[in-house]
Amino acid sequence: MSASRATTAMILAAGRGERLRPLTDATPKPLLPVGGRPLIVRHLERLAQAGFPRVVINLAHLGEQIEAALGDGSTWGLRIRYSREGEGRALETGGGICKALPLLGDGPFLVVNGDLFTDLDYGALAIPEGALAHLVLVDNPPHHPQGDFHLHADGRVTAEEAPRLTFAGVGLYRPALFAGCEPRPFPLAPLLRRWMACGKVTGEHFRGRWLDVGTPERYRRLQQEFSSGPGDS
Repeated sequence: MSASRATTAMILAAGRGERLRPLTDATPKPLLPVGGRPLIVRHLERLAQAGFPRVVINLAHLGEQIEAALGDGSTWGLRIRYSREGEGRALETGGGICKALPLLGDGPFLVVNGDLFTDLDYGALAIPEGALAHLVLVDNPPHHPQGDFHLHADGRVTAEEAPRLTFAGVGLYRPALFAGCEPRPFPLAPLLRRWMACGKVTGEHFRGRWLDVGTPERYRRLQQEFSSGPGDS
């Protein structure tokens, strides 16, 4: 089966970061430094290395700090465009992507959660023809032992079967996935489950380095890794 790669990426950076408070009271979560560089800068570096020329970043909580820090993306050889949702008006994952669709183009696009730390090669991802979403799944971390979705041997992803893997917060999507959606707050998972039932969602199991930097404890653990040795990504 043929597959398509994306040339535009979106980094989700609008979240309030409630679980990381008080760290995120004055600093947006994607700008938290890891090994001397903000999380979102690490994503930009990897996207540039993978050959993505265009990046869209959605903004809400303290979004002006992110825009001031990153500018137009020329530092990394990228063209950055911003989807501004307004302070305190984050649209959740589904609504945020829906609002940004006019900036993402007509072809498949990559979406990455801004609070992840990973060595995943974004340029190696491709979405099979006929699929509307292609998800990166990882082994279930200790804080999420139940997992999210089941990955079949043929690459299909479904919601009900077991065993389950955890959605990594990285996926390739076609604009048609969001047909009929409006830029209002809504989560992505129910939309994915709806299309899973139609056999339109595929995935792959990533076994490399991945961490959801979602709590102060996990953030401190990651910082300690860098302070105690190389560990760079």
